Amino acid sequence: MKERHLLVIEDEHDIAELIALHLRDEGFRVTVAEDGHTGMREAFARPWDLVLLDLRLPGTDGLSICRALRAEQNYVPILMLTSKSSELDRVLGLELGADDYVTKPFSVSELVARVKSLFRRVDAISRSPAAGAESLSVGALAIDAATREVRVDDAPVELTAREFDLLLHFARHPGRVFSRAQLLDSVWGFGHEGYEHTVNSHINRLRGKIEPDHEQPQYIVTVWGVGYKMPAPEPRAVP
Repeated sequence: MKERHLLVIEDEHDIAELIALHLRDEGFRVTVAEDGHTGMREAFARPWDLVLLDLRLPGTDGLSICRALRAEQNYVPILMLTSKSSELDRVLGLELGADDYVTKPFSVSELVARVKSLFRRVDAISRSPAAGAESLSVGALAIDAATREVRVDDAPVELTAREFDLLLHFARHPGRVFSRAQLLDSVWGFGHEGYEHTVNSHINRLRGKIEPDHEQPQYIVTVWGVGYKMPAPEPRAVP
């Protein structure tokens, strides 16, 4: 089993050290940053296997760090640390591409369980026979899973990591309708009730980037009262 390198960005010293202690007990290598400026610098100092990110930080705030990480091509899982009163921050963090969250005060056992769950999902994706090997096309839309590149009419389209994962999920299941809750579970990896609007926001942004007319989408369409789907290709007539 490979060694995992984790970055904990948390300004409350006792909480940061408690998290680091228990994660090290699980065999992880842990680096701690206790303010936003240091956290931002450390986040780009080396590749990380996971970033645990407090959203309320002195200096650079956690949302800015999350946004900067998701602007990079290389994907790193992000687990947010939030307070119970900061629902808006949690929503913004999820929409920026964070993978999961825990609310303070939290039990350390729950935090460790969430970390292990994220790694199980990452490992499952990497072991998938189709992971990184497929190229998919739908009309003028071309998706390369290996390079995580998308082109429309042969023009490159810049997507965030989460937008790409969402598009790839639809393309792998043409014709299948997914509810918002199912997309949260399959693409985001959690099904927290009340965050379905995160799916709406990502789909709206994705449509704005890939659809010729996002008012009349052809790649990701709404199935009213149910969810969304990518239409299956029309069968070709045999001459």
